[in-house]
Amino acid sequence: MVKAVVGANWGDEGKGKITDMLAKEADIIIRFQGGANAGHTIVNNYGKFALHTLPSGVFYNHTTSIIGNGVALDVPKLMNEIKSLTDRNVPAPKILISDRAQIVMSYHILFDQYEEERLAGKSFGSTKSGIAPFYSDKYAKVGFQVSEIFDDDVIREKAERICAQKNVLLEHLYHKPLLVPEDIVKELQGYRDMIAPYVCDVSAYLWNAIKEGKNILLEGQLGTLKDPDHGIYPMVTSSSTLAAYGAIGAGIPPYEIKQVVTVCKAYSSAVGAGEFVSEIFGDEADELRKRGGDGGEFGATTGRPRRMGWFDCVASKYGCRLQGTTDVAFTVLDVLGYLDEIPVCVGYDIDGKVTTDFPTTTMLKKAKPVYEKLPGWKCDIRGIRKYEDLPENCRKYIEFVEEHIGFPITMVSNGPGRDDIIYR
Repeated sequence: MVKAVVGANWGDEGKGKITDMLAKEADIIIRFQGGANAGHTIVNNYGKFALHTLPSGVFYNHTTSIIGNGVALDVPKLMNEIKSLTDRNVPAPKILISDRAQIVMSYHILFDQYEEERLAGKSFGSTKSGIAPFYSDKYAKVGFQVSEIFDDDVIREKAERICAQKNVLLEHLYHKPLLVPEDIVKELQGYRDMIAPYVCDVSAYLWNAIKEGKNILLEGQLGTLKDPDHGIYPMVTSSSTLAAYGAIGAGIPPYEIKQVVTVCKAYSSAVGAGEFVSEIFGDEADELRKRGGDGGEFGATTGRPRRMGWFDCVASKYGCRLQGTTDVAFTVLDVLGYLDEIPVCVGYDIDGKVTTDFPTTTMLKKAKPVYEKLPGWKCDIRGIRKYEDLPENCRKYIEFVEEHIGFPITMVSNGPGRDDIIYR
């Protein structure tokens, strides 16, 4: 049985916790897209961790963690991440890396930084992890696939070609030091030695695992609204954030994905630039940010303060629809306990017309939120394990959201820990 855990909105929905929780029943957990540019925060009996490349199931001894072919593999970051776990007494995880994954090079990270500098005020709010240059190279067919770096002739020939191409930009556009082929060859040979023990034909491994009836979890990064096709283009990431891409990014048949758990926050937050209709500012935002998440709403990778907003039914309904949602996991509900009343965005006013359909980015720029206010529950709900034990106004809030997004909320998270979960 294959399940996917994905985000409904801008990322930062609390997917790490949900994956960590579902991993208890899983044999294999796979990252299928993205790179070390976003993080999952996980709180468990080992402590609090921010993961970037490793799947969120690495804390269990019975799981195999896989870096799929769709991932932007930053080898030094992956190695540091494994070490950061074992340094804190987490048993060394079982890891496999797809021989078809591609490698983030140090020059991708430099190009990311140079371009953000060049764009200055008009930048895309990149995490400067090399992701856009990496995926550009992958689709321009000048990337390095893991399988290629085991052949010195291949990497030498490609390194020459890459320098010829990149050095034009470095010299004339960015005015930065030029690349040297030998440095690229050395970098790749170093990476080869680090990852050699983990590399395998992941799609064949998964095909057999599916035939054996293993439980497999696909773990997505970011959320629907950061998808390059269906998100708030151009303020999006460079790989598809949708569950459907899990089939491609892991190398499994699409019909094997039987359950799509889409994670939705009980309010909204976003890191980076882009349209965000229900955004709030000033003291109201500061208060929510301070109380939010576990220790505040700050990016797991960048430490940047997240932008805050009220729950957006329009964006979330759209986000869930595109993911092919079977179950919604509703997270950080406990955070809202301080409010007398809670605004919920139920529509967008665009040029005087109210719509509940999520529009394209040019129309989104004109959208103003239409709010309905619900009474708060004014108490701490952490520690509650049964849905019927939640305060009445809290249950009404969940049911109001469920009705407006049109997908069943089957899990409610009311705290950061592994066991802070209510099943409906």
